[in-house]
Amino acid sequence: MITSIVRTAILYVFITLGIRLMGKRQIGDMQPNELVITLLISEIAAIPLQDSTQPLLFGIIAIFVLIILEIAVSVLSMKNIFIRKLLNGKSIVIIKDGVIDQQAMTDVRMTVVDLIELLRGQNVFDISTVAFAVLEVNGELSVLLKSKEQPATLKDLRIEKSEAVLPLPVITDGKILNETLKALNVSEEMVYKQLKKNNTNVKKVFLMTMDKDGNSTIINKGKKV
Repeated sequence: MITSIVRTAILYVFITLGIRLMGKRQIGDMQPNELVITLLISEIAAIPLQDSTQPLLFGIIAIFVLIILEIAVSVLSMKNIFIRKLLNGKSIVIIKDGVIDQQAMTDVRMTVVDLIELLRGQNVFDISTVAFAVLEVNGELSVLLKSKEQPATLKDLRIEKSEAVLPLPVITDGKILNETLKALNVSEEMVYKQLKKNNTNVKKVFLMTMDKDGNSTIINKGKKV
């Protein structure tokens, strides 16, 4: 029992490290070669877990060989367009100016129902409103609406708006985050002033966020958000 737990923990650490080296893509965003590597890693990892007579080192070596191959292939794909198309395929225009390219759909083996479902996922319910719909290599559908169907922006309306600012947490669970203060270029004195203004102190704060202009939001411990 102890041996199985130790072997499982070791494999968990090495697989997590390996996947981290491969990048942060989610399953749905993986390219075909990345998905194949992930499936192979899971199969190889299962062998020493199911059979304790199998040397754990062989599984670890095999996993890292696959990861090295994946990194090498990724680098080659970045450098060579032909290899990238060979391994990952290419994007295909499915709809152009409201007209479905039926041959393209046949090539990618997509049904009309599949297309409609993907369009609904992009909040598009009328094909005639689509200027371009492109099927990406990861299976997602990118949609560009016709100009008259696109929502108006502040630029279109010629409305000036102040620059957006990003509030960041400066206190979490009663502790000041100095890295955030440096990123915002604000001092602790400013934080304490905001706390005093709200009749509270650092130890009582569950979460405090602040932007570069000094605007803050404070949630005390025990308070509902």
